[in-house]
This record gives sequence, C-alpha cells and structure tokens, in this order.
Amino acid sequence: MDIETYTLIVSALLFTIGTAGVLLRRNAIIMLMCIELMLNSVNLTLVVFSRSLGIEAQVFVFFVMAVATAEAAVGLAIIIAIFRHYELVDVDRFNLLKW
Repeated sequence: MDIETYTLIVSALLFTIGTAGVLLRRNAIIMLMCIELMLNSVNLTLVVFSRSLGIEAQVFVFFVMAVATAEAAVGLAIIIAIFRHYELVDVDRFNLLKW
C-alpha cells in the first residue's frame, strides 16, 4: 500500500472517532471538538485527493476551514451564553433552543 492509502485510512479513523464523539458524548464543548475533528479529517481527505484531482480540492480545503472557523466562533459564543444563564453545558439538561 502507498502513502495515500494510509492517509485515507487515518482520515476515516479520525472521522469515525469524531462521529462517535458527537453521538455518544453529551458535553457541548466536546461535541464541538468532535465536529472539528470530523472537518479536519475531511480536509485531510481533500488534500490526499488533490494529487489526482488537481488544485480544486485544495480550494475546497480553504472553504472547509472557513466553515470550521465560523462554526467554532458561533458555537462557542452560544455555549458561553448558555453556560452563563444555566451554569451547565450538558446538552441533555437544557432545552433553551427547543420550540
């Protein structure tokens, strides 16, 4: 196997860990970290595919990084606001965002 195959295996493993973290953990900060892990694994996959697809895949990496930055900023702002109001970050315990 070549280096691209190993890198894709690592990327799939990182994405699986991130998905498991989002589904199994109830702490909002850890869930955001797992989402970031999933986005970074997608970036790693796009960089590997850029060797065969060309520079377009690397352009998508910048878009994913911009989305990850916005998600982190908005998500952390919401979590801080909820923590200041309820003094907890357990997503099972607060229902502020439900209708």
